[in-house]
Amino acid sequence: MDRVIYTSLTAMRGSQARQTAIANNLANVNTPGFRGEIAEAQSLWLQGSGVGGRAVASEEVVGADMHHGTITATGRDLDIAMQGDALLVVQAPNGEEAYTRRGDLMLSASGLLTTGDGSPVQGTQGPVTIPPADAIRIDDQGGIWIVPTGGDPENPQQVDRLRLASPAGSDVVKGLDGLFRVNNGGILPDDPEARIVTRSLEGSNVTATTALVEMIEASKAWDSQLKLISDAREMDSATANLMQLPR
Repeated sequence: MDRVIYTSLTAMRGSQARQTAIANNLANVNTPGFRGEIAEAQSLWLQGSGVGGRAVASEEVVGADMHHGTITATGRDLDIAMQGDALLVVQAPNGEEAYTRRGDLMLSASGLLTTGDGSPVQGTQGPVTIPPADAIRIDDQGGIWIVPTGGDPENPQQVDRLRLASPAGSDVVKGLDGLFRVNNGGILPDDPEARIVTRSLEGSNVTATTALVEMIEASKAWDSQLKLISDAREMDSATANLMQLPR
């Protein structure tokens, strides 16, 4: 019965990993630019004497659903949505270059431009810092224009340009921090043809109803494997009773 028990145990671990990914997707239904995580299962064959015919299931997050979310106009000057597959270049917490679809940009007290989760946005001259201004505007090519404090509204000045990268032909993976990176290191090339939709935000591509159905299915799979372990234990106990010699 040990084969049944261990097979069910690995299936339960996979179901737990799937539920974790689904729960994270549900938690980010309203996060701008969020890409749903995808968990997949695969068979891992055990190697060694006496276990050559056994395989366990391994389920883990292997990627992200890169389908586009819905773009909604917000009217906010610092909200942007990337068109096509373009990614916004940001600085990860460890200082590395990373990428995101999140476009709810904000200004810190020091004038540093960040995404809604606090990642510094990268421009052509490094992290974007905006001086005090009466007005800020971002054009469809990523150019950042300001009207300096007390300046002429008819004569805005360009202070920097957002870096937009192209993931085409590159192996891009999603990290635990929600940012994208090039697998095994490296950086993506800038995309001078990339365009953005200004004063708009791209929503999450996670559908709450679909995620809830997936969570129910994962929960039922967990219960099925738990019952299988209980049945295996009962059968093992019954077999042991049959093998006992009468006194």
